[in-house]
Amino acid sequence: MAHPGLFSQLRNPPGGRDARIMLSAQFLDRTGTGVWNAAEVLYFTVVARLDARSIGLLIGIGAVAGILGSPVAGRLAARNSVRVLLIGCHLLRVVTLCAMLASTRFAVLLPAVAVTFFGDRAAKTLEMLFAADVAGPERAMYQALFRSVANAGFAIGAGIAAIGLAFGTRDAYRMLILLDAFSFIVCSVLVRRVRKTSGAPARVTSQAADTVPTANPWRDPGYLAFVFLDIFMATDDPILNLGLPLWLITRTTAPHALVPAFLALNTVLVVALQMRISAATKSPHDATSAVARYGLIILACCACVAVAPEFGTLFASLALLVATGLQTLAELMRSVSSWELAVALAPDGARPAYLGVAGMSQSIQKSAGPLLLTSVVMVAGPVGWLALGGAVAGLSVLQRRSCLRKLGLRDPDGSLPAIA
Repeated sequence: MAHPGLFSQLRNPPGGRDARIMLSAQFLDRTGTGVWNAAEVLYFTVVARLDARSIGLLIGIGAVAGILGSPVAGRLAARNSVRVLLIGCHLLRVVTLCAMLASTRFAVLLPAVAVTFFGDRAAKTLEMLFAADVAGPERAMYQALFRSVANAGFAIGAGIAAIGLAFGTRDAYRMLILLDAFSFIVCSVLVRRVRKTSGAPARVTSQAADTVPTANPWRDPGYLAFVFLDIFMATDDPILNLGLPLWLITRTTAPHALVPAFLALNTVLVVALQMRISAATKSPHDATSAVARYGLIILACCACVAVAPEFGTLFASLALLVATGLQTLAELMRSVSSWELAVALAPDGARPAYLGVAGMSQSIQKSAGPLLLTSVVMVAGPVGWLALGGAVAGLSVLQRRSCLRKLGLRDPDGSLPAIA
């Protein structure tokens, strides 16, 4: 039976009215974030007049603060309404962005940027909790819809930023930051309309609380192993945003105009394939198979990057475009496997705390991934890329086996299931 198309699913997503409102809020959130991502460095350079070292310090400390956002949000969501907390995250970012507009002193920008990153990662964890609750068994489909609207939002946000950046004036840069803040105000209004608050578990009597222990993700070695390995299962992100453009510019004779095509190809393929891949991931076992495929695809992607400089301009261009396609396919595998397993491995009664810890993996990858790629992989040249692909492929197999054991999924003869 043919699966309903994207627009049909968006009109009637898993979770009904509340999910439709939340997807609208997530679209606006990512649109604002797209504006911010495209404009932040130039804003700090042109308006705040900071040097490269200061900007690097701002973003680096912000990334570290973002790592803390996920577990803090998960802990708070175990006792409070996800809706209220998410509104708070949106309004918190409005305040920090307005602080950046009000003052360009480094002493003001540093805490403002740190809290912005913190609120951003906390909001993403709260969105995961909402989706896991409202979409239930159809959470993979909800995730597919979210990925589609998020990519559209990022693209539109980048387009809006491009218009502002074309003017190149200080007022234009300020207007872009103001638009980002306004998007979060609208998001908070939309989230306010959501009826299902979710998050806080049902209260129990003090006697029951004394007899029923609460699962703690920090004392769950299997879950911590999943979170640690999941850091390496997000390698596709720095490959697209940093590795491919820098490799093209510094090691190949491919035209620089090809760099924007990487993001364009990625966006088109995500929109075209996200629903199909998510529809094929119907269970935690399917998600573990996607993890293993992720590693193999990243290995193939890195191999394409490694050989790109060897045979001239045309070959380099084609090799890097193929690498982009493989990176996108890996990204799609990661989007369904990481999400599904983070939820499936978490005990129902402690899901907020567990998903808060799981959210740290992508935050850590965003902080450490670019540094690893530029200071180790690219310095080592083609061998570095092959080593990266091989390491991710090996760790993906380890992740799959670890998850299968924790889920208790085995064949009748006691062996682990084969990759589907």
